[in-house]
Amino acid sequence: MAKLVGLVSIVGELREERTNLVSQLRHVDLALSALGNLNGQATAHKHHVSAAARRKMSLAQKARWAKQPTTNGRAIAKPKRVMSASARRKIAAAQRARWAMTRAKQKKAA
Repeated sequence: MAKLVGLVSIVGELREERTNLVSQLRHVDLALSALGNLNGQATAHKHHVSAAARRKMSLAQKARWAKQPTTNGRAIAKPKRVMSASARRKIAAAQRARWAMTRAKQKKAA
């Protein structure tokens, strides 16, 4: 019987501890929600654009598009830039030289 009385008191203490922990958890949740709303934006104001300003921006963009040369309603693509064969050879030779220097440094270090 003594064991049963001791068990009942332990269960009561555990329940009391649980209610304390739940209360503390609520306080932590409230603090987190209050701090989470700040996000460093307490002093920053969102920039709102008026409908008139949006219309002006829209018209300006349409004017920029109208300046672009078109053919049959489609923008003309810029011609592709082509590199001469000799320029390609020079670039490839320079890159081979760079890799040779890198390999030589690695070989020397090893």
